[in-house]
Amino acid sequence: MPFIRSEEAVVHEIHGGRFASYVRPDTGSRDLAGWRVEIPAAMVGPTHTISAEETFYILSGCLQLAIDGESAELVAGDAAVAPAGSELAIANTTDQPAHIWVTTRVGLTAKLADGDTLTPPWAN
Repeated sequence: MPFIRSEEAVVHEIHGGRFASYVRPDTGSRDLAGWRVEIPAAMVGPTHTISAEETFYILSGCLQLAIDGESAELVAGDAAVAPAGSELAIANTTDQPAHIWVTTRVGLTAKLADGDTLTPPWAN
């Protein structure tokens, strides 16, 4: 099943963001997970450490992304790569929502600053 229709996306809301999961094992992927995230205006996500490499592509808006303490403002058309084991922080400091596409390996986990581990359902 190589084609995934928009109505097949499964939506999850957590930490103020809206994650629409498209590419995942139950849509035919063995190794990769891909999802679209809507990050509302003035939202700051929790800092977390990722277990697998992640790529980010900015679809719309403007975001502040920090990877292992190095920070950049990214706009539509920009991309970033976070290596496995890196610490991530993302913020939308504007008054408009932003949208990004994220890809990683199936099975990604994220360790939050308080020590809790999140196994995101959109990446498994």
